[in-house]
Amino acid sequence: MIVYDGSMDTEVYKNVFGRVLEALCTEDPDVVYLDADLMNSFGTHGLWKRNKGQVINCGISEANMMGIAAGLSAGGKKPYVHTFGPFASRRCYDQVFLSVGYAGNSVRVFGSDPGVTAAFNGGTHMPFEDMALMRAVPESTVIEISDGVMLEKLMRLSKDKPGLTYFRTTRKAYPKVYSADHEFTIGKGEVLREGKDLTIIACGLMVGEAMKAALILQGQGISARVVDMFTVKPLDGELLMRCARETGRILTAENHNIIGGLGDAVGSALLESGIPVKMRKLGVQDQFGSVGPQEYLMDHYGLNAAHIVELSLF
Repeated sequence: MIVYDGSMDTEVYKNVFGRVLEALCTEDPDVVYLDADLMNSFGTHGLWKRNKGQVINCGISEANMMGIAAGLSAGGKKPYVHTFGPFASRRCYDQVFLSVGYAGNSVRVFGSDPGVTAAFNGGTHMPFEDMALMRAVPESTVIEISDGVMLEKLMRLSKDKPGLTYFRTTRKAYPKVYSADHEFTIGKGEVLREGKDLTIIACGLMVGEAMKAALILQGQGISARVVDMFTVKPLDGELLMRCARETGRILTAENHNIIGGLGDAVGSALLESGIPVKMRKLGVQDQFGSVGPQEYLMDHYGLNAAHIVELSLF
């Protein structure tokens, strides 16, 4: 059930992560958690103190952490791995590509505070390229979390999933979108709002902004459908083609570089489909990260409802 009304989730996602992970460790002795010295930052320090047998602090050594996770998977364990988004992707990409992907191991990698949600951590910690990197690993799954209910459900759904699964998620919170009883399928998008003139396909931070934009557009006489394409790879091609045929216009919105992310995934699928459709991409325009409050950065990079509305008029 969709319950979006613009209000924020009341539980920050680092607490959701720690709570769910502790439950998973209790339910399944093969679940293990690896962290790169960020347990206080991601709500798992208490879990480490209570359950050191299933938790490993690898220190600030992300490439080594991915190798350990791959080895644990090869030995029958189910590793969950966390560090900040730039370190989970570009800093240890070779180890993720080879030790996890190429070697056929099953690891769930969580890259936190993607894009502008890194805020005051600055440009070096602001990944606008992590989805592009992880999409390029053959047979990988790439997910961007939209709210706390989704985070909890997909953490559980991915526990026994084979291969590399990469999650982008903030440590803070986004607007609440789904009811507690909502069920998800990895690889299937969610239609949050129906519309006939335009489809806005968003993920993560931009889902709430897309919903705001749809309300503004409604006041301008434009009926906008909103889709949460939380699985960027594999993309829900069936839903995408239906939206293209029914609305004729597609706008993607992502907290990521327009190169290699959601927009490119959608554009490639539409190009190969041959469906006559107009499309535009909203995202970071091939820029590096910066530093400042999240709201300021969202406006600076054009990642808000006002910019969605502006770009929708094509």
